[in-house]
Amino acid sequence: MNSGKDKNLKRGQAVITAVVFFLLVSMTVVLGVSRPVYREVRLSRDTLFSKESFFLAESGQEDVIFRLKNALAVSDIETLSLGSSTAETVILDESGSKTITSTATSSSLVRKLQTKLDLGQGFSFNYGVQVGEGGVHMKNTSKIQGNVFTSGPITAENSPIINGDAISAGPSGLIEDIEVLANAYSHTIRDSYVGGDAFYQIISGTSVAGTSYPGSSDQATTSLPIPDSQIEIWKADAEAGGVSTLCTITTSTTIGPNKFNCSKLLIKGSPTVTFAGHVFVDGDIEFDNTANIVISPSLGGNSVAIIAHDESDEAGGGIITLKNSVNFNGPNENYFLLVSMNNDAEANGGDTSAIDVQNSAEGDILVYAPHGKINLKNSAEIREVTAYEVEVQNSAEVIYETGLVNLLFSSGPSGGYSLNSWKEIE
Repeated sequence: MNSGKDKNLKRGQAVITAVVFFLLVSMTVVLGVSRPVYREVRLSRDTLFSKESFFLAESGQEDVIFRLKNALAVSDIETLSLGSSTAETVILDESGSKTITSTATSSSLVRKLQTKLDLGQGFSFNYGVQVGEGGVHMKNTSKIQGNVFTSGPITAENSPIINGDAISAGPSGLIEDIEVLANAYSHTIRDSYVGGDAFYQIISGTSVAGTSYPGSSDQATTSLPIPDSQIEIWKADAEAGGVSTLCTITTSTTIGPNKFNCSKLLIKGSPTVTFAGHVFVDGDIEFDNTANIVISPSLGGNSVAIIAHDESDEAGGGIITLKNSVNFNGPNENYFLLVSMNNDAEANGGDTSAIDVQNSAEGDILVYAPHGKINLKNSAEIREVTAYEVEVQNSAEVIYETGLVNLLFSSGPSGGYSLNSWKEIE
């Protein structure tokens, strides 16, 4: 009897041993399989978060670079968030360059990118319209396609539009009676429409489609992009090419670099006038009828300055007038810069138009009157306007081109930004 029980006991022990052995083998197999699977899952997750960090850091870089290239507001440290992930972008100013470092973290995984921007060669025109303390006044259906910056007020009549940011800097900044399709920055905003965000101290009678930021700091005023000293250099460059007494041009010809001793240099009719260098007129300049004004291919990508400076009568002379259908053509992505040194608006608060653009004048043209008033009328189309004071009326339109951020001349200081290097540093 006992022997049978012993046999059953031994059989039970054998079964238990087999089951335990099977469990051990199974656990070993499961652990052997699960560990690499876990490693792969964790590696995939880390790769995902690492890529998220990389792209977030890259987004921080691109945001800051875009703001710098287009002269938008940017702080020394910018933060960008996406869910629980963040990127901090730091801008370091160095001699002639900016170093931009973005550090992004996603689930404790860090990626760091660094870009270096060098100051390009040329002058920077970062706004469709940049104006001094005289301010900007718009009338009727006039339009500015680009950003507007002024150290004076921005005011309007009827229904003009700024298709970009509008910035009226300083403690007396005012934006009034105008439609701004992007962001508006001013101490006071009154009776306007803002399609983006509004930054202000005082606001009334204004509809804001975006976010309002009451109590915002006033934007800092800034100087115009080209100093008088540089204009004097261009005048000297022109005079070095020879002095001319030709005061009326009605047939096709090539001029420049030259100084013209005329009370008025008149270009009229339908000639093609090719500019091979800067031109300085010691008086007024008038372009009339259907004249075609072009830049010589010999200048490559360099732009041309056409300067009116009546040195004996700065308040009454040095006036530039464009009438009818004058066309300006820079064939190599270059431009004509029309410069008037008339100072009646700044010196006397006068109403003399330093540059008067009428009718359908258009083309690769920028107008610049650092001490005077520019008046744009009718269907004129201009690429950029810079002056002490600006008035835009009727259906006149300023159409800003991004290439103006780095405008080249044969002589002049640096401006704009170019990419020097990009790399991942962590």
